[in-house]
Amino acid sequence: MKTEIYNVKKIGTEEYTRAIDRGAELLRAGELVAFPTETVYGLGGNGLDADACRKIYEAKGRPSDNPLILHVADFEGLKKIVSRVTETAEKIFAAFMPGPITVILPRAKCVPDAVTGGLDTVAVRMPDNQVARDLILAAGIPVAAPSANISGRPSPTNGETVSRDLAGRIGAILDGGATDWGIESTIVDCTEAEGRDTVTILRPGAITGEMLQEIIGVVKTAAPKNTAEKEASLKRAPMAPGMKYTHYAPKAPMTLVTDGETMARELRRRKIAGEQVGLLLFAEDYPEYEVDYKCSLGSRSDIREIAAGLYDNLRYFDELPVDSLLCPVVPDEGLGAAVVNRLRKAAGGRLL
Repeated sequence: MKTEIYNVKKIGTEEYTRAIDRGAELLRAGELVAFPTETVYGLGGNGLDADACRKIYEAKGRPSDNPLILHVADFEGLKKIVSRVTETAEKIFAAFMPGPITVILPRAKCVPDAVTGGLDTVAVRMPDNQVARDLILAAGIPVAAPSANISGRPSPTNGETVSRDLAGRIGAILDGGATDWGIESTIVDCTEAEGRDTVTILRPGAITGEMLQEIIGVVKTAAPKNTAEKEASLKRAPMAPGMKYTHYAPKAPMTLVTDGETMARELRRRKIAGEQVGLLLFAEDYPEYEVDYKCSLGSRSDIREIAAGLYDNLRYFDELPVDSLLCPVVPDEGLGAAVVNRLRKAAGGRLL
């Protein structure tokens, strides 16, 4: 398959309009189109067409019980794909949509099992990105769109990365340049019984628990508290993307380290063992390490910068002759909770 690539960086031009119209045409025909959102690039297909959704799983190599998120352009589109909107969800919509947040609600009958993994719920979001909304409106359908990458790899935050992963596998790529946040949306479960002002964060993101706490009575997290809970969670079908399988991983195995002393000690040990080690470092620590392969995550005081560049930094080492990677743990507060979540999954739980 030849993948068509369109530049949509100049919104409102004739070139832009033609690209949006072509992308919408492909989506209606059951083909796949990658497009930018404010978080990462999405791999879009017709969210009401089970065959198109199956193509998404095939293109990504994604497990079919891992649900997809349906993207809509407005609230009218959202109401068509859910059977009920809870009071709590309405508060979230008013405060944060359009924006980097996904809400789990009871599904409407029109939503196929291929989107939900067979669950009675559906994940929905309204992206805060002009290209994404224009594409969805032009297509006239909800667009199912996980991240536009090979399953398990770091998500793409620019069109070039999408092309490296998916060129030849999908119909088109709309290249809108770099995304804003650089990590996927927050996912919250709003299916609690009516009248209970409670949500559960299934995946942290730019809309933080602290932000949700300001408008919701109780904010919980779905992270397993012990080994038994973790084993039980692996046996259940995931309610949302990123809950069950290894995600965001670079090619070389990565280990997180808690402090500089541990980093230096582990680096020495691996060098003695003959390993070629790549280091991800805070900008403040970058000059201290004399190694062949290293990159800067950004300042430890600027978590927004770290989040925006995280996946590009993880992919940086993929073409380098490194045997393993070491990366510091970032502060686990606010947006940092989302970065830590991605790093832990990318490291497969390896922590020193």
